[in-house]
Amino acid sequence: MAEITASLVKELREKTGAGMMDCKKALGETAGDVEKAVDWLRTKGLSAASKKAGRVAAEGLVGVAADGTRGAVVEVNAETDFVGRNDQFQKFVAASTRLALEHGGDLAKVAASPFPGTGRDVQGELTNLIATIGENMSLRRAASLSVSDGVVVAYTHNAVAPDLGKIGVLIALESTGDKAKLGALAKQLAMHVAATNPQSLTVADLDQAAIERERAVLAEKAGQQGKTAEIVTKMVEGGLRKFHQEVVLLEQAFVIDGKTKVSKVVEEAAKLVGAPVQLTGFLRFALGEGIEKKNEDFAAEVAAQLKK
Repeated sequence: MAEITASLVKELREKTGAGMMDCKKALGETAGDVEKAVDWLRTKGLSAASKKAGRVAAEGLVGVAADGTRGAVVEVNAETDFVGRNDQFQKFVAASTRLALEHGGDLAKVAASPFPGTGRDVQGELTNLIATIGENMSLRRAASLSVSDGVVVAYTHNAVAPDLGKIGVLIALESTGDKAKLGALAKQLAMHVAATNPQSLTVADLDQAAIERERAVLAEKAGQQGKTAEIVTKMVEGGLRKFHQEVVLLEQAFVIDGKTKVSKVVEEAAKLVGAPVQLTGFLRFALGEGIEKKNEDFAAEVAAQLKK
């Protein structure tokens, strides 16, 4: 049997990123052949990845990318926030986001795209990353925005690396005006969206079910005050206007000054950039939104792993 030296273990770890004991076992199983040990670890890792598939992955990173008139945003999930600081994971998210920019935010096309420098597609690289890092991960969602003339600007709130963080925003401004000044405005609007989390761009875009829920709540409150039907109707309509100001981007007060409507800010930007400006869209991805998270007993989990 070949001698498993520390240098062999070190070489295998550098090639795979796997743990020391796993590397030592892999070399033992393959008589010290490093290349065969790489394959052994990948096989073992793939098996481990499938076992982890049922675990909740609600952490990770949101990546953004913008190039002139187009932009893309991607969310890749992992089980713990530690993975978001992992260099390999960050490179994966960044590369996937650039591919989303190429494919117009089509998640299926991104997953099937060749991953740079690996000989694997994106989904295959993710599976390999699961094996290496040892956590369940998922390429959860992607989207894009574009304009015919103007700018699409990306912003990351609390970035852990360039264009990677827990909240990613895209803003699309259509205009023939000065692109540098448009970009500066779009950056401010993106910061506004990150802070206020609007539900829609316009009142017409707002989810009808959300409006009806709000209307029912307002009507119930007004009715409890013993008002006449006519007054109740007026109170409900006033309440809905206030609701629009809270959740519709163009109706919100701009966070920069706390009073000017976003729609007015965009309208007045025409004087600054030298041409009419239209805010045509926004995207806001917040990490893990909509995922039901479980409370894990991490200490118990580690103890259980040590007993295996």
